[in-house]
Amino acid sequence: MVARRIIACLDVRNGQVVKGVNFRDLRKAGDAAELAARYNAEGIDELIVLDISATLEARQAMSRTIAAIAAQLFIPLAAGGGIRSLDDAKAALDAGADKVSINSAALLQPQLITTLAATYGSQAVVVAIDARRGARQDTYDVLSRSGTHLERTDAVTWAREAADRGAGEILLTSIDRDGTRAGFDCALTAAVSTAVPIPVIASGGAGALDHFAEVFTEGRADAALAASIFHDSEHSVRDLKRALAAQGIPVRLDS
Repeated sequence: MVARRIIACLDVRNGQVVKGVNFRDLRKAGDAAELAARYNAEGIDELIVLDISATLEARQAMSRTIAAIAAQLFIPLAAGGGIRSLDDAKAALDAGADKVSINSAALLQPQLITTLAATYGSQAVVVAIDARRGARQDTYDVLSRSGTHLERTDAVTWAREAADRGAGEILLTSIDRDGTRAGFDCALTAAVSTAVPIPVIASGGAGALDHFAEVFTEGRADAALAASIFHDSEHSVRDLKRALAAQGIPVRLDS
């Protein structure tokens, strides 16, 4: 079986890692490069850095921050926030990222997914989807621009289109669960995971070790992302992986 991946997320603003609840009430959580070095040493499988204010401020993601983080890593790094063009993606990759994550720009110009995949390969293209439960049962709205704009599509439909256009992965964040530590939205994750032929990274709500097991089994996720529980050192990556392995979930363990 393919090993499930554990991914740490650094939401960055002005070079500092921040964390909030439901995309609001942000607090500082540490220096980005220092946290990246710690996670690399602890055995995290991958790291994602998201410049959360780049899109709203209509600027490119901070290449200097990406380079500082990449210098600490020997694992894959994805970078997102403010990537609206091939040039923006090139800047992030040149700074040391292995993948780029696109969200609002992909919704505005879906052809960008195909262009990036044709230029750098699908393995370098992550389409991020921020979703919340809709008014009707079992529906999930898509929001863009850091959760401030409601799109005219649902999460499953948009994920299918992103995969068809060449995305290599989906980064699926539940806005309802973000920062709550109440557990991943397994229903949302399963709905998208079963709809697309590419890996889905579950995000939003991790607060306990059991939550990861749930999203890998009930949610059918290929990878799970967390921020707060790692930033605050509540659970170590090694302890999490050992707990998952004990439940028969394949993970990469330190040799």
